[in-house]
Amino acid sequence: MKPIITASACLSESAGPRPPVFLDVRWQLGGPNGRPDYEAGHLPGAVFVDLDTELAGPPGSRGRHPLPDPEAFGAAMRRAGVRADRPVVVYDGGQGWAAARAWWLLRWAGHEDVRVLDGGLPAWTGELSKEIPAPQEGDFRPRPGALPVVDADGAAALARTGLLLDARAAERYRGDVEPIDRVGGHIPGAVSAPTGENVGADGRYLPAERLAERFGALGARDGGEVGVYCGSGVSGAHQVLALEIAGLRGVLYPGSWSEWSADEHRPVATGPDPQ
Repeated sequence: MKPIITASACLSESAGPRPPVFLDVRWQLGGPNGRPDYEAGHLPGAVFVDLDTELAGPPGSRGRHPLPDPEAFGAAMRRAGVRADRPVVVYDGGQGWAAARAWWLLRWAGHEDVRVLDGGLPAWTGELSKEIPAPQEGDFRPRPGALPVVDADGAAALARTGLLLDARAAERYRGDVEPIDRVGGHIPGAVSAPTGENVGADGRYLPAERLAERFGALGARDGGEVGVYCGSGVSGAHQVLALEIAGLRGVLYPGSWSEWSADEHRPVATGPDPQ
């Protein structure tokens, strides 16, 4: 199953016998909560999910957006009406990061039918609703581990023996700027692969063949291990999704740079080169 779905396919499935559960995950890094935007207009029937409180655990030593407690995550998804036997479509305001985070978490937790609305809300061609739905309680129970993860040590090992992609902007990778974390730079051996290069000007993912060429040029090979990290495990999920479109398997480091850089004993590389 493809991890993305077009707006036209969403409209068609919404009118079909097995409509998907829609989750609105609008979020901005360091920006205001997305709930007011959701209330101003959303896909009919969509339920708002807050990334900071429902798709992540409390910030701390494991990073700014550590994996949520599975029981708490499952409860949030059931409140949103998520069922194990019903497809789920997630969308955000168009950047794709938050939607990819929701997609990745649900897949990691064992849901087998989750897709991201390609291009997010700007791609939607149907009507919007201001009605706040009261969905029937879902039955989804997380089974963590359906998608692989690595910790800090595993990420460091991948940078040496496989391929570790840094999904942040190139200037943060180089250490030119660091607006959020303790120190700028990257994990030694990691390769710069900004998430923004996964999509076109319209915010939609590039075709599979172009993504395969992009990741191949960065060193990804069929059967090879590819790890991904970002600032706090959000845009990294976008990279994992792009890798899946390209036919490759990406392993997420959820703690990412926010965890790595908080530990003064971890090495930091700067400049444009991996080392």
